[in-house]
This record gives sequence, structure tokens and C-alpha cells, in this order.
Amino acid sequence: MMDYLSARIEAFVFSYFMQQASVIGLFEAIGGKFLTEPALLRERVSRLQAVFFDWDGVFNNGNKSKESGSPFSEPDAAGTNYLRFGLWLLTGTMPKVFIITGENNPSAFQLAQREHFDGVCFRFADKTKALEWLRQTYGIQPEQTAFAFDDVLDLSLAAQCGIRLMVRRNASPMLTEYVRQQLLADYITGCLGGEHAVREIVEMLLGISECYERVLTERIAYSPAYQQFLTLKKAIEPVFVTWQGDRVAEVHF
Repeated sequence: MMDYLSARIEAFVFSYFMQQASVIGLFEAIGGKFLTEPALLRERVSRLQAVFFDWDGVFNNGNKSKESGSPFSEPDAAGTNYLRFGLWLLTGTMPKVFIITGENNPSAFQLAQREHFDGVCFRFADKTKALEWLRQTYGIQPEQTAFAFDDVLDLSLAAQCGIRLMVRRNASPMLTEYVRQQLLADYITGCLGGEHAVREIVEMLLGISECYERVLTERIAYSPAYQQFLTLKKAIEPVFVTWQGDRVAEVHF
């Protein structure tokens, strides 16, 4: 009996590591770099309660226009939905999702409203203030957050978050090296900001958490679980907050 159980355990462990190796290989093949062991990232994903997305250079390549700021892509927008659904399946609670930006980006407000994000933190020169606001407002600790980012003003926030996801930019090799040396990222994308890097991040997190296939299966079937998730998601009304003087202030549109 013990030999049989041992063989089954060994087979399970072998299958698990082979599956993880396959997932990791897919992302390394497109240039993704794991700076933290995927097994450790997987454990951190199971504790996530909130996700922050930077805007410029993450949802787009950072180019802006006077009228609408910088845009977003539908593959990235869909990816945020799959991530929220996956985290809801994994944890049993709806994760908080915020866009955080140092500027005023109308497209970010539009996406937050359309996708029923929890909010947008805009014109935060010191983005760590948003993390403290999150803790005070929702009781979520820094180690329970993930942050997708791309540039220097994001690093103080990245240093405090549980999962740090850097969007690659070929024009900043020294910044990338600094982030590596200072251990300020757990994963660096293979795709650039204008190449659907958010979607890459989403698929990587779901892949290493072994729930990607379930997310797609439930979504394709429009299953009862997915319908329940949608009902919860659509009930969320985003808040828009900004840093004014020495405090966080809510803005009504």
C-alpha cells in the first residue's frame, strides 16, 4: 500500500512540475523574465486581494493626445476581466482592482467605469499614498497587492507590494538593470506596453496558478459561476480619488 501511495505521490509531483515547466517555458519563449521563483509567485497569488495597474506605458506605449490622453486595447481590457474571475475562483472573494496614474487620463476613467473597476487613483505624484489609502479604506495590506508598472515613479510603490510586474521597455536598459539589482520586480514582461503586456501578465499569473484553463472553460460556457461573478462585478461602482494637499480626496464625475 505504501509503495502504491508513494508512486502516486511521485507521479503527481512529476506531473505538477512538468506542467509548471511548460507554463514557464511559454512565457520565457516570448522574452518574459522570472526574477522570483514561479512557485513562490503562485503562493503569493493565492493571497492577493488587490491589483494596481499603472496606466501610461502599461496599457499602452505611453503616447498621449491632448483630448483623450493615452488609450487601452481590448485584449488588455478582457484580460483584466479574466484575472478578476480567476482570483475570485481561487480566493472566493472579489479582488479590488485600481488604475493608478500620476496624470489625468480620460481613457483610464472610461475603462474603469466600463469594466466596473473599484476605482482610479489619479494625479498621485507619490503612489505609495494610494497604498496607504487602500489599507485604511479596505484593510488590505501591501503584501496582499500586485502592481503592474513600467517606470521610475512607480518604484517606491513596487517596493512595498507583494507581487511586482514590470512592463519591459527596450529604451530603458539601465532602468531594467536597476530594478533587477534592487529586487524591485518579480517578473518582467516579454511584450512592450503597446503590445498587450497587461494580457501577458494576466495569462502568466493565471497560468502559474493552474487556473487558466478553468477560467476559459467557465467563460466560454457562460457557466453559472461566471454569471455569479458578473453579477458581483457589475454591482461595483468605481471611485475616483486624487491627492490634494496632504490627503486623498474623492472626485465625482
